[in-house]
Amino acid sequence: MASGPELFVVCKKCNSEVSPYITECPYCGTRLRKRAPKLEKGGAPRAARRRQRPKLTRLKPGEIPGVRADRRPYATISLVLISVLASLAFRSGLVDLSRLADVVALSPLDGQYWTLVTQLFLYVFSTGYEIAALGTIFLFGWLLERRHGAWAPLLVFLVGGAAGSALVLALDPSGGTIGGNSCALALLAAWTMRDVLARRRGEEDDADLLGVLAIAVVLVLLPLATVEPHSLAGLGGGVAGIVLGLGLARLR
Repeated sequence: MASGPELFVVCKKCNSEVSPYITECPYCGTRLRKRAPKLEKGGAPRAARRRQRPKLTRLKPGEIPGVRADRRPYATISLVLISVLASLAFRSGLVDLSRLADVVALSPLDGQYWTLVTQLFLYVFSTGYEIAALGTIFLFGWLLERRHGAWAPLLVFLVGGAAGSALVLALDPSGGTIGGNSCALALLAAWTMRDVLARRRGEEDDADLLGVLAIAVVLVLLPLATVEPHSLAGLGGGVAGIVLGLGLARLR
């Protein structure tokens, strides 16, 4: 036989067995439930229906004015991926280290201006430097890309990195620098400027500027731990990031 509903319930006050379809105990008058259960055809109680929670879909372009649609940070991922592949090519021996002079800016440039940018993608000697720089580039590049679009992290990366490389060549031609320390500081500064200006106006936000400051200190001190980055490159990238960040802060 098919299983049916409960035959009785027990009153909590007088311990009497009573019908499950009544609301008050007939012996002591204790309230058993607010209302009797509804019966389906055949006398069985209606099964409780589970409420399905609405599922949130990805935000579509133009769905909420002023809020950018959810997109993967393809530009930022490309910057990090190019750096990883270029560094692996030199470290694995696929490209001989003697060819490093062809992609690193040396004084005088002799027309090889592209080396001001190509050297930003190389991390040949220090894995710790690579992790710190690329981690920062990905974090703040992704935040900038989510805020303004793919063009913003590309612009800040290239301008900040080139400014840092040029500053090293101008003030310390024999020093040299490789890697994206200047790019990381430029992206960090560019993203931070909007929140800094907002706090000066007395506006509240959820940005953890103390965490940003800690990351900036690590990047500034990296030249003391490895020979690849140059302190002047970080200075040039940081200043360029501040200038670009002031301009980006005026955009919607």
